[in-house]
Formats: sequence, C-alpha cells, structure tokens
Amino acid sequence: MQNQNPLIADFVKLMNSAAGTFAGMTREARESAREHVKEAMGGLDFVSREEFDAVKDMAAKAREETESLKARLDALEARVFEHNEPEPPHQT
Repeated sequence: MQNQNPLIADFVKLMNSAAGTFAGMTREARESAREHVKEAMGGLDFVSREEFDAVKDMAAKAREETESLKARLDALEARVFEHNEPEPPHQT
C-alpha cells in the first residue's frame, strides 16, 4: 500500500473544491446573465417563433386567396365588358 503525502492530499482536495466552486460560479453567472437579458428584452414586443410562423402562414393563405379572387374578378369583368361595353372604364 502506498502512503500518500498529506500535503498532496490536501492540495488535491483544495483543487477539487476550487473546481466545484468555479463551476458553481460559472453556472450562477450564466443564469444571472440570462435573467438580465430577459428583463432588458421584457419591455420589447417580441413574438415567439410559433406565433411568427402562424401569422406567416395566414398571410400566405390570404395572398393566395386574394390572387384567386382577383383572377375571378378579372374573368367576370371581361365577360361583362365583352357583352356591354367595347372597353372597360378608366380607373382614377
């Protein structure tokens, strides 16, 4: 059995303790920084990714519907003007 030098054993214990303390300080600093960022950003009107994607999908559907309705309107106007007037009225 090997005898360990008490000075080395104490030094190893001290280093292990310091490493644990440093890891805890790092964790606390990271959490503190997150909280500060959340507080700073709290007053701003940000939306979540899910909300953004939902509104983006709604806008795309509305754009498609608008294009479809415009095509239908153009077709109806063409039929009406074909039967009633030689050319469509001028828009202002």
